[in-house]
Amino acid sequence: MYCFGIDVGGTTVKCGLFQTDGTLVDKWEIPTRTEEEGVHILPDVAAAIQAKITEKNIDKSDVAGVGIGIPGPINSNGEAACAVNLHWGFKPVAKELSELIGLPAKAGNDANVAALGEAWKGAAAGSQNVIMVTLGTGVGGGIIVDGKIVAGHHGAGGEIGHANVCHEETESCNCGNKGCLEQYSSATGIVRLAKEALAASEDASTLRALENIEAKDVLDAFKAGDALACRVMDEVGEKLGGALGIFAAVVDPEAIVIGGGVSKAGQPLIDCITKHYKEYAFSLCKEVPIVIASLGNDAGIYGAAKMVL
Repeated sequence: MYCFGIDVGGTTVKCGLFQTDGTLVDKWEIPTRTEEEGVHILPDVAAAIQAKITEKNIDKSDVAGVGIGIPGPINSNGEAACAVNLHWGFKPVAKELSELIGLPAKAGNDANVAALGEAWKGAAAGSQNVIMVTLGTGVGGGIIVDGKIVAGHHGAGGEIGHANVCHEETESCNCGNKGCLEQYSSATGIVRLAKEALAASEDASTLRALENIEAKDVLDAFKAGDALACRVMDEVGEKLGGALGIFAAVVDPEAIVIGGGVSKAGQPLIDCITKHYKEYAFSLCKEVPIVIASLGNDAGIYGAAKMVL
């Protein structure tokens, strides 16, 4: 038996053909055509799946279904409230895709789906209860309980980046609130904290010589032992570790997975987060391992495939 995992991004759609034991048979990409309010996206996905079925000479009765992850809130019925990057308003994604391809379909938020992929075949393989945080331009998240995605009533389950971690914050997050985790632990948040630290002190730092500071610069300086960068990352670790401690008290995870571009900082970042996590976590959760995601850009297609199994 086979299944398909689809991960829709703003630029490309990643596609995977899997055996139902999790073996990746083939993967490929197609462009995400967002023009005309994204009307072509699901038909293009259906066409790509049908072409692969024909190419591999697979009988449709041997396909368990199609899972799809999209960048936006999706409820448990596979309906998207909106997907701004795809120019979608409300859309019954699973229903439309199923009708287009003639196979069962399930849909989920891309970060939640990536978390499911890491829990199935990635850094938390075999775990039934997992928290995943993706640290990129923003902060995404996914929560897996008893092997299933926690989508919530509005499809907003796992929006870890918008947990309030600082009631005194005066600047607004992109979501409109103030004090969101995303304002501190994202790549843009790290740069913001670094610029604030540079402005507030005259301490020597390799960052002062840079005209345009990027998150990678701060992380490299942190790993090199730069004192100012270390203070910045300690604040990042304190905010993120504290937030994870709160979520762990609700989820009681077997593993916490850190993904996204910032996670490339590796073990020093994990050590920084873990130190503060252990300060805040409930006693039974203090020893939960915090690990780096291992599937990279394939997490979404793995998780999407797992949704239909």
